[in-house]
Amino acid sequence: MAEVELEIPARPEFLSLARQVVAAAASVEPRFRTERIDDLRLAVSEATTNAVEAHGDDGTSRITIRCRLDVDGDYIRVEVHDEAGGFDLGAVPVLPEPEDPRRLLYEHGLGIPIMQELADEAEIRDTDGGTTVRLVVYRSHAAADEPDRRRGTV
Repeated sequence: MAEVELEIPARPEFLSLARQVVAAAASVEPRFRTERIDDLRLAVSEATTNAVEAHGDDGTSRITIRCRLDVDGDYIRVEVHDEAGGFDLGAVPVLPEPEDPRRLLYEHGLGIPIMQELADEAEIRDTDGGTTVRLVVYRSHAAADEPDRRRGTV
């Protein structure tokens, strides 16, 4: 299993770097289609954006991103960890469906649904005074179609 770890300041200017590193690490495995890597890159971007926003703008906090490729090239797992004090998933409001015109009233709150839609597995958990988001993307969509894997345990 190959692993890349990146630690960045919890600042918006570093989001681009996080996306680039994850995409570069994922593209090492040529059997992954570009679309799957793009899905992962966007899901990681949403998780990292949430971590940056959770920290506020203190300029000293860090976010750790770990990208792990399966030895057989079947999946890529990325974990985004922050130390912003935790996250209450139950406090997230349920948004109207995308087709509902009321959805236009919501400027924020789309990151978690985007992660759930793009990743084959998505999990958010409190860890050591912070939050860890685990995202898994499988090489083929066949794995994503299995009901026990789709959307994980978010």
